[in-house]
Amino acid sequence: MIEDYKKFDKSIPCPVRTLMDRIGDKWVVLVISTLGEKGTMRFNQLHEIIGDISQKMLTVTLKKLQEDGLVSRKMYQEIPPRVEYTLTAMGESLLPHITGLEQWAVANMSGIQQSRQQYLSAK
Repeated sequence: MIEDYKKFDKSIPCPVRTLMDRIGDKWVVLVISTLGEKGTMRFNQLHEIIGDISQKMLTVTLKKLQEDGLVSRKMYQEIPPRVEYTLTAMGESLLPHITGLEQWAVANMSGIQQSRQQYLSAK
C-alpha cells in the first residue's frame, strides 16, 4: 500500500502528474481527438473544426504535443508552405483512453448536470 503513494510523490518526477499536466488541458484532448478521428490535417482545418480555440493557443498546443512525441509535424517545401499534423504511434496509443473518457462524459453528463443543480440549490 505504501508503494501506491510513491507514484504520486511530489519529490520525484511522477509519470501520472506529468502526463495529466499535459493532457488535462481541454485543447490537448480536442486536438488529439480530432486528429484521431480525421487523420492528418493542416493547421487551418484543425482550427476550423475545433472552432473556439485561438490560433495562438492551437499553435502552443500543437508544439506541446510535438514536444511530447504525440503529434508529428510535416512541412512541405511549397509556395505557399504546407504543414500537416498527424498523431504519432504514441499519440494513437493514447486515443482509446481519450475516446473512453469522451464516451464516459457523454453517458454521464445529464447526471453530472443534475448533481450540480442539486448542489447549487442546496446552498
